[in-house]
Amino acid sequence: MRIYIAGPMTGKPGYNYPAFFEAEQQLRALGVDPVNPATLHGDAPIGSLSHSAYMRTDLRALLDCDAIYMLRGWHASKGARCEYQVAHCIGLRVLTQESDEKMLAEIAA
Repeated sequence: MRIYIAGPMTGKPGYNYPAFFEAEQQLRALGVDPVNPATLHGDAPIGSLSHSAYMRTDLRALLDCDAIYMLRGWHASKGARCEYQVAHCIGLRVLTQESDEKMLAEIAA
């Protein structure tokens, strides 16, 4: 199962990468294939691309996933709200960090 990680980046210290990498490690430990948007942009320095360029790459990656994992604070992120809407519209399972950690273990089993 491929799970896309979504959450706030813009305006967060270090673009919130530590939270994305922590989620990636947790998901990988459960035996799923995490898709971390913090790693999708090659060698481009953090913050060097436009929001639109980031979102285009991220949305393409989301389309190849089976579920989306919403990090804490996602409601305050324009990009994460967009990713949520796309995931919901195409029928992906939506998991949230606040309430679905137990469910993730069941998915991985």
